[in-house]
Amino acid sequence: MKPPDSPAPRLPLKPLLLVLGAAATAYALALALSADQGSPWATLGRLGSLASLQAMALCLLNYLLRGLRWRMWMAAYGRPLGLVEGLRLYLAGYTFTPTPGNIGEAARGLMLAHHPLGAAQSLAIFGAERLADLLCLLLMCLPVAWWIAGLGGPVAYGLGLVAGLVVLGLLVLLSGFGQRLLQRLSWLRDARQCLATQPLAWFSLTLLAWAAQGLAVWLLCRDAGLSIGVLQAAGFYAVAMVGGALSLLPAGLGGMEALLTGLLVVHGAGAAQALGITVLARVLTLWLAVAIGALALVYSAAIRDISFK
Repeated sequence: MKPPDSPAPRLPLKPLLLVLGAAATAYALALALSADQGSPWATLGRLGSLASLQAMALCLLNYLLRGLRWRMWMAAYGRPLGLVEGLRLYLAGYTFTPTPGNIGEAARGLMLAHHPLGAAQSLAIFGAERLADLLCLLLMCLPVAWWIAGLGGPVAYGLGLVAGLVVLGLLVLLSGFGQRLLQRLSWLRDARQCLATQPLAWFSLTLLAWAAQGLAVWLLCRDAGLSIGVLQAAGFYAVAMVGGALSLLPAGLGGMEALLTGLLVVHGAGAAQALGITVLARVLTLWLAVAIGALALVYSAAIRDISFK
């Protein structure tokens, strides 16, 4: 992999911050409209519990492991970064996760003040991240597939249809048509080159990262009084993440929450209980990352590791 010859463009900061603010405001309003007794707002009071703090530590581990993966792929493009510097720059990209197309995550390499990556290389790493995440999340979905098969009735058929469509889509990508499509989308082809770099390392980092967040969701379920197995709770979270991604909404907002809440209700949780678990899970797995990313972004911009137009 060769570094680009031409300098990369910079990202417009103000429009991205406006979109981020709009997404956060809309999310808060949605919670406010659903407020009643036992509402998500009351659930937020449990953020200080031991289980929530343990879940928070697991989410931080997720960010760390995925940051190490990004740093590894940056080095493959001739941009070796120190451990602290690389993690700080990676976290800064989380600031714009709830924006269309996950712009901040897709353009981490573009934001570097010194020797930024080109747009194609940044997109290649972003594509590799998403493909690696999808693979490991689908593996985590397998216990849920067994659970769905035992449900019977329209619920099992509906969820089975969704799972079948996901598998069909993956098979199409692996087919001859998919290969021709990859030839037209150069960044996807380059993403495959990233995935060919130290495959055992990125697979281990990715699977451990998402398993950590799955374990965090299980801790939140147990703290809320819901009896559920670790693999099933992690699988529910994985299904919700994949479904949210398929909704094509920024960070899967709305789709992820609906799926996770619905799965928990089908499992036997009360509606308020399921929604409370979902809200806590989203605060720790998404909005915590956004907050940490904003701090990393401001600090990196202050010391001029990141630049914008």
